[in-house]
Amino acid sequence: MAENGVDEEKRATLRRFAAFGAATPLVGLGDDDGSGDEPAESGSDARDAIVGYVAATPGAHFSKVRDDLKLGTGETQYHLRHLLEEGVVESRRDGDYKRFFPTGRFSEFEQASLGYLRRSTARGMVIELLRDPDATGSDLADRLDVSRATVSTYARELDEAGLLSRENGYAVRRPETLITLLIRYADSFGPDAAEFAGDAAQIIRFDP
Repeated sequence: MAENGVDEEKRATLRRFAAFGAATPLVGLGDDDGSGDEPAESGSDARDAIVGYVAATPGAHFSKVRDDLKLGTGETQYHLRHLLEEGVVESRRDGDYKRFFPTGRFSEFEQASLGYLRRSTARGMVIELLRDPDATGSDLADRLDVSRATVSTYARELDEAGLLSRENGYAVRRPETLITLLIRYADSFGPDAAEFAGDAAQIIRFDP
């Protein structure tokens, strides 16, 4: 609710992520550069909040950063441009999306994986295959309530990105990495990832 022209919900959201962002290495580079072109309702809190948000939600695209932090399009563009120039965050083109990551924290495979894990159908396919490696395309379509064609399309994309093999049915590649990403950032993905993280101890099997 706005009070005296200030959106208190937006302020609380910014402060919450800014507290996380302020502890991120290099965040000091994101301070106002004194050029005078800083958007009127932004500042170090907004900049730190973006850094904190990207650290907690790696692979988020522009619209999600803007909407979740309740920022305007212009101020989001302004801060992300400066953070990219200063090397605090980096971006990766993912189809129609531009996704953002803390600089130097993730490999190319991890960045590609995070991008697909932020798509509900692709994430659902990965989770189902980690739970049930013998699941077929029809099984996945039924469990995710999507068409078989949708599963085939995503399977091809996941194969090209190196996350999935289609040589003999469907098999997740580098499952340890995908499990780690799903568990570490479960809260930022969705209920399916949170449920998977809770069941991970039963899903992961060790063969000494």
